[in-house]
Amino acid sequence: MAADQLSKLWVRHSLLTGESLPSEGVFRLTYVRNEGIVFGLSAPPTLSLVLSILLLIAVCFLYFRYASPNLGSMKVGIGLLVGGDLGNLIDRFRFGYVTDFIDIRLWGNFHWPVFNVADMAEVIGVILIVYSLLRLINSPERADGNSQNHSSCS
Repeated sequence: MAADQLSKLWVRHSLLTGESLPSEGVFRLTYVRNEGIVFGLSAPPTLSLVLSILLLIAVCFLYFRYASPNLGSMKVGIGLLVGGDLGNLIDRFRFGYVTDFIDIRLWGNFHWPVFNVADMAEVIGVILIVYSLLRLINSPERADGNSQNHSSCS
């Protein structure tokens, strides 16, 4: 979360809204104020906050329902997802928008929507959570019916 907030601070103080460094190329730093939800899709500010809070609640449920000492990937995934979500929530509360700046232009004028460090953490977190849940579903213990629910934080 610190890397996210520090990188956003640098962007807000170093670039004008819409400005890119470098001005051309595949990889750019472009200051964008994202007032919508994921990938810049427009949504009312209240919806953006509600979705973030619901995401945090869902992640807490997953943690207490499925986290076990054997699933470090689940714990790391949840940590990345929560940290990324909190990083973007800080922006929404402070500024009413999320500071995005990582701009990848693949070819011509087509480019992936501008994103930030928190977004990367969230995507990696979701991938790790899905991977962990798939491991749980396919574990031999679960097939034998000997699976235990772990609701401990340790």
